[in-house]
Amino acid sequence: MALVQLDDTITLAISVRDRHASAAWYEEKLGFELLHHIDEAGWTELRTKTPGVTLGLGEQSEPNPGNSVPVFGVADISVARTALETAGVAFDGDTVTVEGMVSLATFYDPDRNALMLAQDLTR
Repeated sequence: MALVQLDDTITLAISVRDRHASAAWYEEKLGFELLHHIDEAGWTELRTKTPGVTLGLGEQSEPNPGNSVPVFGVADISVARTALETAGVAFDGDTVTVEGMVSLATFYDPDRNALMLAQDLTR
């Protein structure tokens, strides 16, 4: 039995210099659909052609190409985080909440690959 009940969504997060330009590129080249730009969070999301999978673009002045962070959707981030922490999973700082949008928590696998939990607060 899994410690955490994931929902049916995953976001692949990558860093880019210009979210708006990158979103246009993904729309034009791959046919992804813009879901939203959240300028105050430096974040853009696009729907891919795969059901339940979105691409998240995090704006950074010096992006780190090749570093994709899978973001797993959960119904209750507090419950999921507590279950993982109790099992010895390391987290990077506190859970971050963008009010009315999302709560996020970064954690690591045994090889220190970054992963994230996300609770959608718009539902």
